[in-house]
Amino acid sequence: MANLWTKITSAVTRKSAEPKLPRILSRDEHPISRKHISDNALKVMHRLRSGGFEAFLVGGGVRDLMLGKHPKDFDIGTNATPEEIRQLFRNSRIIGRRFKIVHVRFGREIIEVTTYRGSHSDGNDKTAVAADNGMLLRDNVYGTLEEDAVRRDFTINALYYCSDKFTVHDYVGGLNDLAKRQVRIIGNASSRYQEDPVRMIRAVRFAAKLDFDIAPDTAAPLKSLAPMLSEVPAARLFDEVLKLFMEGHALRVFALLKHYDLFRPLFPATQEILDSGDSTAIALIEQGLVNTDLRISQDKPVTPAFIYAVMLWPVVQKEMKILLAEGVPEIPALHQAAQSAISRQIQHTSIPKRFSMPMRDIWELQLRLPRRSGRRAEELLEHRYFRAGYDFLLLREQSGEIPEELGPWWTAYQEANADTREAMLKKTSANKPRNNSRRRRKPRYRNNQKPS
Repeated sequence: MANLWTKITSAVTRKSAEPKLPRILSRDEHPISRKHISDNALKVMHRLRSGGFEAFLVGGGVRDLMLGKHPKDFDIGTNATPEEIRQLFRNSRIIGRRFKIVHVRFGREIIEVTTYRGSHSDGNDKTAVAADNGMLLRDNVYGTLEEDAVRRDFTINALYYCSDKFTVHDYVGGLNDLAKRQVRIIGNASSRYQEDPVRMIRAVRFAAKLDFDIAPDTAAPLKSLAPMLSEVPAARLFDEVLKLFMEGHALRVFALLKHYDLFRPLFPATQEILDSGDSTAIALIEQGLVNTDLRISQDKPVTPAFIYAVMLWPVVQKEMKILLAEGVPEIPALHQAAQSAISRQIQHTSIPKRFSMPMRDIWELQLRLPRRSGRRAEELLEHRYFRAGYDFLLLREQSGEIPEELGPWWTAYQEANADTREAMLKKTSANKPRNNSRRRRKPRYRNNQKPS
C-alpha cells in the first residue's frame, strides 16, 4: 500500500507544476488496472464506444481504484442520452425523475450509466426545475465531459478512467485532494448543499469511509444548513442512513454526524435524549455501532432492523417509563412506546415494514428473555428473531444499561446439551422468588344466586 500511495502522490507532484487543468495521467502514472474492473462495466464501455459515443468509468469506482481498494459498484459516464443508451442495451431500463439514469443489468450486477450533465441554468421548464430554497427538483440538462466533471459533488468523485487509452482524467483537482486525503466539494459549498442537502451527509460518509478530512470550506456551512435535510423525502433518507451505518465505518460516521449537527434531522427524537446528557443512551448507540462495524469486517450479515432498533431504543424506553408510571402494564406499554417511536421516526426517514416489524420483535424479546421457566426457554430459542434479540440483550449489557447476568446465561444455554439445559432451568426455577400468598377462590353458588 505504501508503494501504491507513493505512486499516486508522485504522479500528482509531477503534474502539480502545471496548474492548468485537465490533468491526464498515462498508464504508467496511475495504479489502475483493467483486471480490477468488472467485465460487465468494460463491456458497457466498449459497446458505447462502438456505437459512436464516449464512455468513461467515473465516480467512486475510479477513486477507490486509485486508492488500491476494490469497488463494489462501477458507474459509467457518456455523452449518449438515456434513450440512446436504452437502444444499445436491451437489458437496461431508464430510472429516476430528478435526473434520469440508465441501469444495465447483468444477472445480479447493475452497471449505472449516466449522461454527462450540463449547467442547470441552460435548461428549460421541463428539464431544469428548482425550488425557492435552491433545491434541484429536476436536473435533466445534458452537457460535455468537462461540464459533467464540474457538476459532480466532490473532487475525488470526479475522476474519469478511459479503458480504451488507459488514462485517468482530472478536471477539478481530484488528484490533489486524493494526495491530501481530503473531501472537498466542487464549487461553492453552500450553493451545492442547497441544490441537494444529501451532499452534506455524503461528505461525512466519504470522510469516514476513506479516513479523510473534510476540507475547511466544505465543512464550514454544514451546521447552519443541516436543517435542510428535513426537506429531503423520507424514503431517500432511509437509503442514505443505510449507507452511513452499514459500510463498516458506522462509529466514525456517528461521531462526524454529531459534530456537524447532522444527526439531529435524521433522528430528532434520539438527539433530544443525547442532548439531555443520557450517557447510557450514548454508550448503547456507540457500542451498537462498534458491534455492527465488527460484523461487517467479519463478513457477517447486518440488518437495518437492528441499526434502527439501536437508534430508537432510548426513545422507546423514555416513552415506556412514562406509560408504566401511568399504570399501563409492561407489554402494552412497550407496544405503545414502540408505535409512538416508529411513527415519529418515519416522518424523517421511512422504515419499511419488513424492518419495522423485526424491530418490534427485538424490543419485545428484551421483556421475554428474562422469563425462562418451563418451556419458555426452548420456545424462545425457536423464535424467528431470537438471535437478533439475544445480540441486542448482549449490547445492553455491554453498554452498562443492565447488569451482565442474562447474556452469559443465554450464551451457555445455547451451547449446552439437553441434560445441562434441564439442570440450568431447574436452578433458575429454584432461585426464582416464590409468592407465598395464596390466591383466594371466589365461592361458587348454584343457580348463580348469592346468599342473602
